[in-house]
Amino acid sequence: MSQVGNAEQSGARLEVREGKYLTFTLADEEYGIGILKVREIIGMMPITSVPQTPSFVKGVINLRGKVIPVVDLRLKFGMAELDYTERTSIIVVEVRGQSGDIPIGIVVDAVSEVVNIKGEDIEDTPTFGSRLDTDYILGMAKIEGGVKILLDIDRVLSSEEINALDAVM
Repeated sequence: MSQVGNAEQSGARLEVREGKYLTFTLADEEYGIGILKVREIIGMMPITSVPQTPSFVKGVINLRGKVIPVVDLRLKFGMAELDYTERTSIIVVEVRGQSGDIPIGIVVDAVSEVVNIKGEDIEDTPTFGSRLDTDYILGMAKIEGGVKILLDIDRVLSSEEINALDAVM
């Protein structure tokens, strides 16, 4: 491919990643999810556990009559489990599944803010070696001297995991 083709492709990718992100913390690190994937933010509520689900699946909640599976992102990312606090929140997102968009709750340590991130402030994910899967990371946003990890929420869970959650509902 020519240099021009690569530059055009890179520019198009920047525009796709540019936009508003809901930011949140997990283990003192800042993450962001595209605001268009977020349906709502709720405080912690009783979660009904479901037998024989992966450890990162906390269970399901009843949100206004709809059963929604809940995933603890700390556990999904291999972080230590923490007791929930008054700042712990559930972000209800929609992920692509075989049968269309599926609402899933993700547990985060704390919700921060909505930020507008320009394409030129987003860098590609560094390569950590072939054994580390970072496909779920859209990029690294440089904001106020720090870095926020932007997540592609459709890829945080594998298609098998999403379909298994869809079956639970």
